[in-house]
Formats: sequence, structure tokens, C-alpha cells
Amino acid sequence: MRVIVVGGGVVGTMHAWQAVERGHEVVQIEREAEARGASLRNFGQIWVSGRAGGEELETALRARELWERIGAEVPGLGFRAIGSLTPVRNAREYAVAEAAAARPDAAARGYELVTAEEARQINPALRGAFEAALWCERDAAVEPRTAQLHLREALESSGRYTFLPGREVREVVGNGAVRDDHGDVHQGDAVVLATGAWLSGLVRELVPDLPVRRVRLQMMQTAPLGEKLTTSIADADSFRYYPAYESDALDALNGEQAQAPIAAAHKMQLLMVQRQDGGLTIGDTHEYEHPFAFDTLEDPYAYLTEVVEGFLGRPLPEIRRRWAGVYAQCTDTTRVVHRQQVADGVWLVTGPGGRGMTCSPAIAETTANELGW
Repeated sequence: MRVIVVGGGVVGTMHAWQAVERGHEVVQIEREAEARGASLRNFGQIWVSGRAGGEELETALRARELWERIGAEVPGLGFRAIGSLTPVRNAREYAVAEAAAARPDAAARGYELVTAEEARQINPALRGAFEAALWCERDAAVEPRTAQLHLREALESSGRYTFLPGREVREVVGNGAVRDDHGDVHQGDAVVLATGAWLSGLVRELVPDLPVRRVRLQMMQTAPLGEKLTTSIADADSFRYYPAYESDALDALNGEQAQAPIAAAHKMQLLMVQRQDGGLTIGDTHEYEHPFAFDTLEDPYAYLTEVVEGFLGRPLPEIRRRWAGVYAQCTDTTRVVHRQQVADGVWLVTGPGGRGMTCSPAIAETTANELGW
């Protein structure tokens, strides 16, 4: 079988991985010289802990298994089974963490409510003030800025993979066939459009009423911390945004403890992961209303800096990078992904909604199974 994958981000690359792993030939087409969207502009978190139950959790857990397996084959991914800690600072936040740790699926997620001292034993860099923490053993991390490069190197070694950058696919011209802006036709037994947040052009022509929206966020990265951050870190505001934490205790938190004004205005939470070079990737904000601003705002960065310094008990290293990114999210946020046949032999896979890095291996595996690869 010959598979054409359109899109060089992590969802597209994982579809290429599944096809090559199953013995097929793959041509992957990317409109930029390299992928430049959400697949690079994220935390690199394999984030099981906050996922909704049912299909979403099952997908994340399966993806976590696949990431670990692929990471063993491709060491350059920098797969690390580091887990995560969410420090809590008062009784209301503690109650939400306690309710999460009592969920029927808590063991599958690796939840454990730990004391502040136990949290510091797990992650000695947490020298600031907090009362306890929710430990999530199943969370992990990879290096988002280089993951696609290393995956492609491994794919190329198969002899059945071709990467074509700098080509935009413009039209479907037959069963399993597309034409790019160079005029070249790429014929396959199946075409997967994994175009991420690029929902205009060909995607709009094929699906005018696509049930997917775009979301913008801001993030930053520091100079090396100078010590190891042994887990990823979230703050209690993350409880407000992830379905796994829904409970009466969360309702009480939302009703009795407002977010800080800056955090509320920008729909913020703290997520933080240390990169292999020692720097910290920190975010994030959420913006849903179009058109998105072209500039980044300083207030959210200042707020996140204050929160991080409160947990670390020390000043942040110099901030070296700031950026904004856009990802695609199903308008029905309970859906893991939008997967749709849009023409003969052509399928669109998009809208994982901030779960792309976490769930992409399992999303691609499901596509491959459904299409009979």
C-alpha cells in the first residue's frame, strides 16, 4: 500500500509512522520547509492526568504506551517518564486534589495525593510554599521542537518513506490522489490530511462546515534552571480547565475562589516542563475569538513568572523565548479528534484540541485500524 500524508506535524508524522511500521510506503508532504505549528509550539507533555474518562482517557493511556515504545526506538525523542505534580496552596484546592485521587480511575492515571514534604522528595526543586500536591505518575514528556526531525530520520531508514517539504497540496484530483502547488500529482491507496490548525484552502473547500475551531495561546522558555526539575508542574488553576477534575469540590473552588484577574482574563493555567537543555517551557493562555491578535501580551508572562517563582522559591532564569501558537480543537470538546472521509480515498484528521502531542500515536493507530492498513 502507498499512503500520502499531508502535514508534517506530530499527527501527520505519527500516521506516517503507523503506515511504515505496517510495511507500507509513505510520502509525507509539508507546505513549510519544516513543521512550524502547534507540534513545535507546545510543552512536549504526554498529559494523561487531566483527560476526561472513557474514550479520551483510553486514547491517552494507549498513546502513553506507544510513546514509550517509540521513544525506545528513537532516543532522540527524549522520552522521559517524569510524571507531574500539581501543588495546592489552601483547603479548597486540596479538596479538588483529594476528590481526583478518589476517582475510580485514579490508579490508571497514577494519581496520589502527597504531602508537601513528599512532593519535595519527588521534585527537590520545589522549595516554595504549598500545602500538598497531586502526583500523577503516568505523565511523561518528549522534546517537541526536535521530535518530528528524529521521527523522520527513523522513518527514512526504512527505505519506504519520502518527505517532501515546501509543497502545499491544492486539490484532490482522483481516488487517493492530490495535486500540489508545483503541479505534481501524488497518487496513493489512501490520503490522510493532517493539516493541524490550517483549516483554510483545500480543507475549507472539502468541508465548508467543519466542526473545528482554532485556539491561540502564549508560552515562554527560560535559560537553563541550573538544577533538575524532575517532574512537570501544573498549578491549581489547571483543575478548572481539565475534565478529569470535575467534582463538587471543583464547583466549590470555582464558586468561592476566583482566579487572579489576569489569569481569568486570559483563561490561564500554569504548565511547566524542563527541556533537555535545562530550560523551562512555561505557559499558557487561551484565546478563542477571531481574529487573533498578532502580538503577545506581557501581563500573562509576568503572572506566570510570579506563580512559578512561588513554587520554586527562587527567581526564574532569564526568559529567552516568547511565542504564540494556534491549535485546532473540535467544537464538541468531548471528541478526541475529528476524523472524516472527505473524498474517495481521502480522510481528514484534525481537531485534537491541545491533545495532539499526547494522543497522536493512538489517534494514528486508530486511523490505520479503521482504514485497514
